[in-house]
Amino acid sequence: MQITDVRIRKVEKEGKMKAVVSITIDEEFVVHDIKVIEGDKGLFIAMPSRKAADGEYRDIAHPINSDTRERIQKLILERYQETLEAEE
Repeated sequence: MQITDVRIRKVEKEGKMKAVVSITIDEEFVVHDIKVIEGDKGLFIAMPSRKAADGEYRDIAHPINSDTRERIQKLILERYQETLEAEE
């Protein structure tokens, strides 16, 4: 699996959410609404989710193992940093 495109939309409002990202996988499949969040330990990604009837949020799409999640997160955060640097 290769991530062939990353599109970052910065969030201008103050708060923990810094950007909303779409990724394309193998030039064939897109995942929208991945969020870049500023947490207590730095930036991380949150996969697209929906609020369930019980009030809990459930991921709509997500990696099934931690290695894939780390790979996706690393690439997204690198591109996010590049976007910030390009604005300076």
